[in-house]
Amino acid sequence: MNVVDSSGWLEYFADGQNADFFAPPIEEVNKLVIPTLSIYEVFKRVLQQRGETSALQAVAAMQQGTVVELTVPLALSAARLSIEEGLPMADSVILATARAHRATLWSQDADFQRFGDVKYVEKRS
Repeated sequence: MNVVDSSGWLEYFADGQNADFFAPPIEEVNKLVIPTLSIYEVFKRVLQQRGETSALQAVAAMQQGTVVELTVPLALSAARLSIEEGLPMADSVILATARAHRATLWSQDADFQRFGDVKYVEKRS
């Protein structure tokens, strides 16, 4: 199972320099887990940059995988991770979701580079 964080989705949709890194987990939709928080973050950014039609298309593509809502147990797990690891709220929710589903988290967010259960690539400009 795989979780791609919001920065990975945005990189993929923009065909950025790291898009090829994120393509395999994104395109293997039967093993893809998507936190609802990622849908929020991606929709918001694409809406700001490219408008509602593009934002809705991005969300439709994301929903091809298994969408996971933020439940109370997941929220508590994320809060613990946030405190223990010093992660921002969104990062802790995404990491908690990946761990709850025994999924590999794919990211270019530097907050994740220290975790062994994360496939990290440095963001290139």
